[in-house]
Amino acid sequence: MKDAYSLILTAIEGGTYRPGDRLVESELAERFGVSRTPVREALQRLETQAMLVRDGRSLIVASLDHNQLAELYTVRAELEALAGRLAARHATPEEVRVLAQMVDEDRRAKGDPEVLARSNKRFHRQIHLASHNRYLVQQLDLVHRTMALMARTSLAAEGRGETALAEHGRIVDAIAAGDGQAADRALRQHISMAWETRLRLDARAGG
Repeated sequence: MKDAYSLILTAIEGGTYRPGDRLVESELAERFGVSRTPVREALQRLETQAMLVRDGRSLIVASLDHNQLAELYTVRAELEALAGRLAARHATPEEVRVLAQMVDEDRRAKGDPEVLARSNKRFHRQIHLASHNRYLVQQLDLVHRTMALMARTSLAAEGRGETALAEHGRIVDAIAAGDGQAADRALRQHISMAWETRLRLDARAGG
């Protein structure tokens, strides 16, 4: 069974709790069937990780402003590109085949943004693991955890799912070919397009 921290984090990542939502210790303990002490410790841990912020005596799910998002995407592009370069060098044939299968499976779900968002996380996680660098994986875990604070997925934009899958295909091709530079370029382009799409979504929402 997952611990209280993992349960709450999964709920935030899954959109059960969204930016601005108030998290109440007693309600969380009842919801997840755990005592209040581990919930209190989990909330403190999430606060130190900036996943939660204090609002008076309450804790609410943090939200990211424009500058924080820009900084996050800048760091993500660098780390993902590095993961791609290392995966091109170190990925096993089995890991490459798994990545290719993931792209094939995702093509069948390209009309559902939420399904694609979940599979997108798994796809990138697989690239991180294929880099065979535990310290890079840890840093990317932190980046992707923070991305859970974004209110909606860029894959919800019209046509983005299909474009993103084509980008995934190019990333896998580069890794399979052992071409680190091509994997680096493909991942940077992929993250840049995701950021541009998010900017368009936010501009429309703000208008």
